[in-house]
Amino acid sequence: MKTDLNIKVNIGGRPYSLSIGRNEEEMVRKAAGHVDHTIKKYSKAFEYKDMQDLYAMVALQHASGLMHLEDEKSFRDKEMKDKLLEIDELLTSHLKL
Repeated sequence: MKTDLNIKVNIGGRPYSLSIGRNEEEMVRKAAGHVDHTIKKYSKAFEYKDMQDLYAMVALQHASGLMHLEDEKSFRDKEMKDKLLEIDELLTSHLKL
């Protein structure tokens, strides 16, 4: 990946400099905004004093969401494979006639 762009994003009240591809800028800024919003939401809801606790909770939320998506993808991949095998068997049986 070629890094064409240097940007700054704010997360948890701190600026972070990143080097990214130009085509990633919108996604990275949106993700940083989402993480920052989640940190603020947790900060208000649970009254955490330590930013490390907030970062850990946000990381856990995002990691569990990612794992859920991976499980869904695996399930759908298996469903698709099973359906394709079913179609293949049907076509093969019709071609033998």
